[in-house]
Amino acid sequence: MKLSEIKQILKEKETIVFELPDGRLVPSHFHVTEIGGIEKKFIDCGGTLRYESKASFQLWEANDYDHRLHPEKLLSIIELSEKVLHLDKDSEIEVEYQGSTVEKYDLAFDGDHFLLINKFTTCLAQDQCGIPQNTSVKTKKSLKSLTASANNSCTPRSGCC
Repeated sequence: MKLSEIKQILKEKETIVFELPDGRLVPSHFHVTEIGGIEKKFIDCGGTLRYESKASFQLWEANDYDHRLHPEKLLSIIELSEKVLHLDKDSEIEVEYQGSTVEKYDLAFDGDHFLLINKFTTCLAQDQCGIPQNTSVKTKKSLKSLTASANNSCTPRSGCC
């Protein structure tokens, strides 16, 4: 999700709800403790120089049960961050949240909740570093099409498995 998208959503919402990947909700007394800009400059395993820029939101929950972050307040924090930090309105958002360690998520919206989406690593230069293409694609076979033969099957109490 981009900064411009969350700003538009916040203008229309009365409450803010974040949902973790396992379906649990971030407690409603959370705070956004910081909004920042993250710039990453790196070389992938194929030798290509890459640049990545994101906006970072850090969610934190305290024992302060009396205060709730309202959409208009978060919107004002985002707008101040854009102005002071020169964040691009099309910056993708990365969310940090304290789990067993600081966990980082992508952000989406399902029409009701902001969804914290698990992040995954990948090789960015698969065509250059020797990894066969489509290694994640598995061949699907119908179980009905598999037939047993005498030399590759087990019989009950045969000890083969």
